[in-house]
Amino acid sequence: MMTDLSTFDTASTLGAMSRQVPPDDLDRMERVIEFVAEHLDTSALKQRVGEPREKRFPPPAFRFQLMENARSANKRIVLPEGNEPRTIKAAAICHEKGIARCVLIGNPTEIRQVAEAQGVQLPESLEIMDPNAVRKHYVGPMVELRKGKGLTELGAEEQLQDNVVMGTMMLALDEVDGLVSGAVHTTANTIRPALQLIKTAPGSKLVSSVFFMLMPEQVLVYGDCAVNPDPSAEELADIAIQSADSAAAFGIPPRVAMISYSTGSSGSGSDVEKVREATRLAREKRPDLEIDGPMQYDAASVESVGRQKAPDSTVAGRATVFVFPDLNTGNTTYKAVQRSANVVSVGPMLQGLRKPVNDLSRGALVDDIVYTIALTAIQADQNKANS
Repeated sequence: MMTDLSTFDTASTLGAMSRQVPPDDLDRMERVIEFVAEHLDTSALKQRVGEPREKRFPPPAFRFQLMENARSANKRIVLPEGNEPRTIKAAAICHEKGIARCVLIGNPTEIRQVAEAQGVQLPESLEIMDPNAVRKHYVGPMVELRKGKGLTELGAEEQLQDNVVMGTMMLALDEVDGLVSGAVHTTANTIRPALQLIKTAPGSKLVSSVFFMLMPEQVLVYGDCAVNPDPSAEELADIAIQSADSAAAFGIPPRVAMISYSTGSSGSGSDVEKVREATRLAREKRPDLEIDGPMQYDAASVESVGRQKAPDSTVAGRATVFVFPDLNTGNTTYKAVQRSANVVSVGPMLQGLRKPVNDLSRGALVDDIVYTIALTAIQADQNKANS
């Protein structure tokens, strides 16, 4: 028996289902969607709403795909903050669910004590690496990597006292596929060793970041909210391109809005001119991408406002990638949206490195760390496919 759409509001019902079903209860959600799909009279739907528009990527689908792709990638991810309670919990979850093969760096006895205090049962497959037992193994390779900078064996051994440096050396030597840090370290502590030992990817001049913002009905990409304090127009153009490519890699059709306090030609001043020039440069470098700016946030995100303020734009009101003019704006905006609207933000995911290294917010929750580990595994898989 087919469902009569005059009495069944498909969009709102499916939307409500996706919001109400817990992320872990994916089997149930899939069965519900399959049942509806089998019993839905799509001809009546087309008569009412016409041909379907571009499919949005709702948060439950994004989370599901993220975990499935990470499982398929089966990557080994090093976690230098091995004795940090949230990191230990996240590593255990990743092993239990097959999301990644994690390596915790730290004193094994201390890590097991922290796990026991947290009520966490460490899986037998979870690897714990004692830095004191393996440090000398990385001294020679690190001296070789940094010989142009005059690094000595004594200097290398001293730097390798930092577990983030050791984890980065493991990545540089292809012993692991990615690194996640930042639960207790600053962004600079995480990125500096990566820039020194991993270096930027071919064609990349800078490292930037994006957050995946899991809004109620779709996933948006915000960049750069974690790395570059005051990018130049050329750097902002590169951030826009990197962010668009990251969106596409995770199934989000990239429509890039270069955010400013002015839309189109309505405003002037050095800040607006920087965004205008960045938009020109990004379009010149990547004419295949939909990029528009300068654009106010409401013009980029609200269709009615976009039609009014930028009627000829293909991005206005439909943006999926929001590129902010500086770190102050980007970081403030992402945190305001995250906290005020109770939105899950996944990231920051770093862009532009030769191998995946990702930073955590020091306020990260266990789930945030799990998602970031999954992102890192997928990045590693994509890097391998593109190499």
